Amino acid sequence: MSTLAILTEWKKHSYKPVYWLEGEEDFYIDEIMGFAEKKILSPADAEFNLSIFYGKDANWAEVLNTCRRYPMFAERQVVLLKEAQQMRDIEKLENYIEKPLNSTILVVSYKGKTLDGRTRLSKLIKKYGEVFTSKRIYDNQLPGWTNGYVQSKGFQIGPRALTLLVDHVGNDLTRMANEIEKLSINLGQAREITEDDIEKYIGVSKEHNVFELQHAISKKDLAKAMRIVQYFDANPKAAPIQLVLPSLYNYFAKLLQVYQMPEKNDRSLRAVFYNNPFLVQQALDMMMNYSFAEAEKVILLLHTYNLKSVGIHQFDNSGSSLMKELIYKIIRGSSDDR
Repeated sequence: MSTLAILTEWKKHSYKPVYWLEGEEDFYIDEIMGFAEKKILSPADAEFNLSIFYGKDANWAEVLNTCRRYPMFAERQVVLLKEAQQMRDIEKLENYIEKPLNSTILVVSYKGKTLDGRTRLSKLIKKYGEVFTSKRIYDNQLPGWTNGYVQSKGFQIGPRALTLLVDHVGNDLTRMANEIEKLSINLGQAREITEDDIEKYIGVSKEHNVFELQHAISKKDLAKAMRIVQYFDANPKAAPIQLVLPSLYNYFAKLLQVYQMPEKNDRSLRAVFYNNPFLVQQALDMMMNYSFAEAEKVILLLHTYNLKSVGIHQFDNSGSSLMKELIYKIIRGSSDDR
């Protein structure tokens, strides 16, 4: 069952006695737990019928006793067990889950891992309750997810601003949601998120970021690329080398993928680059300036400098010096080979 399906049922006041929320992606687990904590019960009912436990400090007997009691002046009670992955003797919940009360809604968050499906606990939860497994989305799904989330908040965002936001935040849905919330609060009556908004309210330079560095490299604009690296040097938190290298690696890897496609037109490339016209144009620029063999050399360079960035075969692994050296070799190196 999906997040939407669970919340839709809850909004219709349809509940199962036990919900087990597990998996690697905290965002969806927190979204469901947040609804359970604030929306299932009215404020008046929650005062007497909402109980919250945290796995690290929770005593299993106290959790079970709370689940077995009847609600006070209400149809149901809600019991939340957060961070259950830190709870000792979690299997002791079996005794309750096998015979749950219909007047109790037990919601358990089990972050960062999943239950072994062969265990008795897992089988009981599946029989008497609902298991929700929260999976991390792939990087190639992030632009689409972000655009959808922006629209769900009643806003629009252009392709270039979307790329800037995704490159800056990365695959952290909770942080992404928080940044979008920050933007929505500050925009007032405006309904479109622009690059200027991202620069002003999130602190990402629209001229000096990983996306612009990638663009400069695609055009072999060494002067612009070095200016961006200089900015990174003066603002270490803006784009550490550990953020830049994977981004460049992924882009050149996609370029190799494009080279092997039977058709290399705008329509074909949109499927590879998340339907983002700016990324498609970058790819076309790259293909004009980098042959397949040169792109392969760049991939090897990025691998080498990734090792250097962690101190392997390199005494001085400062991000700035490595980045300048790497960018020069990517842009000038491929030119010199021609």
